Amino acid sequence: MVSAPRLLALTLILAACDSDRPVVAQRPAPPSTIPLPAADSAAAMSARLDGSRRTALVDATARVSPSVVSLRVTVRQQVQMSSFDAFFFGAPREQTAQSFGTGFVVRADGIIITNQHVVAGADQIIVTLPDGTDVDARLLGEDPLTDIAVVKIDRTALPVAPLGRSADLLIGEWAIALGNPYSGLLGNSEPSVTSGVISATGRNILPTDANQTGRYYDMIQTDASINPGNSGGPLVNSLGEVIGVNSSIFSNTGGSVGIGFAIPIERAVRVAEEIIANGSVRRPWVGLEVAGADRMSEWKSAGGVPVIQVVPEGPAAAAGLRAGDVLTRANGRTLRNYLDWEAVLLDLHVGDVVETEVLRSGQTMARRIVPADLPTVTAERVRLRGLDLVTLTPGVRAELGARSDVGAALLRVPPETGRLTGLQDNDVIVRIDYVEDRRIVQQPVRTAQDVARILDRIPRGASFRLWVERRGGYSYTDLTN
Repeated sequence: MVSAPRLLALTLILAACDSDRPVVAQRPAPPSTIPLPAADSAAAMSARLDGSRRTALVDATARVSPSVVSLRVTVRQQVQMSSFDAFFFGAPREQTAQSFGTGFVVRADGIIITNQHVVAGADQIIVTLPDGTDVDARLLGEDPLTDIAVVKIDRTALPVAPLGRSADLLIGEWAIALGNPYSGLLGNSEPSVTSGVISATGRNILPTDANQTGRYYDMIQTDASINPGNSGGPLVNSLGEVIGVNSSIFSNTGGSVGIGFAIPIERAVRVAEEIIANGSVRRPWVGLEVAGADRMSEWKSAGGVPVIQVVPEGPAAAAGLRAGDVLTRANGRTLRNYLDWEAVLLDLHVGDVVETEVLRSGQTMARRIVPADLPTVTAERVRLRGLDLVTLTPGVRAELGARSDVGAALLRVPPETGRLTGLQDNDVIVRIDYVEDRRIVQQPVRTAQDVARILDRIPRGASFRLWVERRGGYSYTDLTN
């Protein structure tokens, strides 16, 4: 048997037979165990590898990530003091706290969308661009109900996030979450990327806290990891288009367990545009109350959403709805429980039309509701010592969920006034007690004007007791005129 080196030497000799000079065979080098490709094939292989690595997710990330920014928020907080500390150290002390979140640029002149809970109570907002530049930002407006806020930085020609649609999402299609988890702890300002799929759409999340301001209805669910600091960042499809705003997770650890939620981009943009134009959001009012969380177990047998109250002269009353009706559809959406109805309301403008199907005495009928401004917006206000009061009309009563038939509602209590008096927004003043001619006078309050009239009767420096309804209960606070 001929070995490889000898066979190669023989071949060399035969190939040189046509030469006039004698050829001396040379011992060849042993062949390499790792053959090296030629230069042209190496370039081709590199191109093939690059092509296989550059997936749709890579391209989508590259398209969006230049528009993703970090937010560092500073908030001043009152330090809770014991009576001992208050006696020796005087007025309550303040401390500053920092929190972090994410946002994305939607206009090249520095308009950024984020979550409202990221910037709530902010005294200072610093935006960090992807290149690490820190820029002071100002809050243009916020909407706690939808958990959307808009901030502005003084920059031009910024990369803008491409916006898509959430209305036609497919369950199981790719989803990418971009954000800045744990902010500076990771050492740079580039957004982190996680991927997963669209797990579900139209998710309605039950409020877990009576003080929760955000309403998370018709949400997008994804298993792309959403971690602390990701709030306000974009949820992106495989085309590199923003389809939602990352906002919340279900977790018993504080970190992602694969159940995250994003606000649909259509809602976020609608709210942002209204904030940019007006500084706030006009909330529509339909003038009816439906069965709530206490009736959730009955939704299958109810066949829709039962109406339990219709406000006289409100939009629903004008449309012919009555207590006892059952709402089955609204604007093409099947209504299974009150969360579905709230999801419809959350995406309405004042003046929009709500096309409803109503079940009454076994008959289905159509009713068209045209939402109006909230009663507290249109009601006559009384400005009194920095407080805004309105008379408790049936509409205001229904809007605030008050039990009292008459009274004066406090619409806005400045933070410092609230700290000194214990009063809160939406408290309803129902009675004022004071001493006159050595006897206690208990004066009922029926209108906002009554509050001003009664306080005028109380001497300066004299004490009085203010009785208020708050979330269905009654309490009082003692004040000095």
